[in-house]
Amino acid sequence: MAVTLGALAAAATLAVTTSGSAYAAEGLLVVNGVAYEDPSGCYAVDSFPTSVGNYTDAIAEVHSGPDCAGPVEWLVYPGETYHTETAQSVFVL
Repeated sequence: MAVTLGALAAAATLAVTTSGSAYAAEGLLVVNGVAYEDPSGCYAVDSFPTSVGNYTDAIAEVHSGPDCAGPVEWLVYPGETYHTETAQSVFVL
């Protein structure tokens, strides 16, 4: 009985701690003046020149290709802003 209760308690603890495991950065990602709150994933760049302001707790990858494909042009760390003429998308880690 005690082993069964222990196993149930462990399973319940695991379920509670993993239910919120989907990650999104906290803060704002600002791409060409458009702010994305708690961003996650890929964002298209729709005008040039491009400005990427990273006010999150995560690193933003600036890609030279659309849909976050192609080489990473630059890593924008939290608190930094990057200006470019060639970026086509931004991915938040």
